Amino acid sequence: MIDINELRAHPDLFRASQKAREADESLVDRILDADAQRRTAITEFENLRAEQNAFGKKVAKAQGEEKQQLLTQVKQLAAEVKATQATADAAQQTQQALLAQLPNLVEEGVPSGGEEDFTVLRTEGTPRDFGAEGFEPRDHVEIAELLDGIDMERGAKVSGSRFYFLKRDIARLENALLLAAQDLALDNGFIPMTTPNLVRPEVMSGTGFDVEHDDEIYRVEKDDLYLVGTSEVALAGYHMDEILDLSDGPLRYAGWSSCYRREAGSGGKDTRGIIRVHQFNKLEMFVYCTQDQAAAEHERLLAWEEHMLQACGLSYRVIDTAAGDLGTSAARKFDCEAWVPTQGRYRELTSTSNCTTYQARRLNIRERLPETTGADGKPRKAGTRAVATLNGTLATTRWIVAILETHQQRDGSVVIPDILRPYMRGQDVMRPVN
Repeated sequence: MIDINELRAHPDLFRASQKAREADESLVDRILDADAQRRTAITEFENLRAEQNAFGKKVAKAQGEEKQQLLTQVKQLAAEVKATQATADAAQQTQQALLAQLPNLVEEGVPSGGEEDFTVLRTEGTPRDFGAEGFEPRDHVEIAELLDGIDMERGAKVSGSRFYFLKRDIARLENALLLAAQDLALDNGFIPMTTPNLVRPEVMSGTGFDVEHDDEIYRVEKDDLYLVGTSEVALAGYHMDEILDLSDGPLRYAGWSSCYRREAGSGGKDTRGIIRVHQFNKLEMFVYCTQDQAAAEHERLLAWEEHMLQACGLSYRVIDTAAGDLGTSAARKFDCEAWVPTQGRYRELTSTSNCTTYQARRLNIRERLPETTGADGKPRKAGTRAVATLNGTLATTRWIVAILETHQQRDGSVVIPDILRPYMRGQDVMRPVN
């Protein structure tokens, strides 16, 4: 969660963060009120405990009637101690419950507002002009059907709406994307991981998801497990309750998993094709680093995402996501949106978030700090502090949409990007199946 000491010292920063998110600013004051009540209750409890201990010594020395009187007072005092402890515990629980509702503190410079209030940082590449080439582009579903590479109808028959089968070259293209992304991650110091698709509730909530109220999450009630919407969740839980050694630099993991989202709030949006579906595959980068390394690491994750997009020959733009569109755990998020020709607009393909210490505090993940020497020349003992966590998408099933539409040819064939050809046995074109 949020460091209560930081919130207590700089409440205006958190009020401003809530305002930028278009969230409840009064939550900050309710947390501070609860914190004051907790501290008062703890002080009262500790004073009574001290008094109780002092009475214990008096009783040990007393005799006769005096001892009986003291024992009566000790009994009354014990009841008061028990009551104040219950009050302190209740105050602690109230404060923790309120803190759990407070999103991460947004970074300075993040745009205020909602989904449409993002800032475009840059645009890369020029969208292909099909009009100049003299033909109307097909959308990704029509192209994939010409290639006999997708079956939406049978996907719905087997599993319901927003499910699908990928076949032939399209199935191979998806695997090629993920393998190319995995190799890029491997070349940059990431440890490849295949992660669980089901996680415990404490891992899901520790990552920043509201398991009680988030309609996007699939729950397996019989086993009290949750299907992940990203391998970020499992990778965040990987080092739960651990102290990490980051002396050699950040720990970087690349998680390959299937992802599951209910798309409860999509309201009929993107019902055609595989832009917004219930199940997809993804290669996700996840990083543990020191707090002072997080901002630079965030830029690196974005650079690797852009490298992959450029290697796939896609035109895209990079946006700085507005505060109100950030997830609970994110302090800043950059999205890369690729141009989709038949929609005439940019659609999100990747996102990378700096979660600072938010997830690590909830999951109790710390780094060990070495002994140091203070300004006074005296040694300071070694200790621990929360690490920072970051995540970023390097490839996902949705990329197929932009690749098919961008690289389609007049005859319905699709040119395979160079980076993917080694993973498709050197094949350079996907051709319609007659």
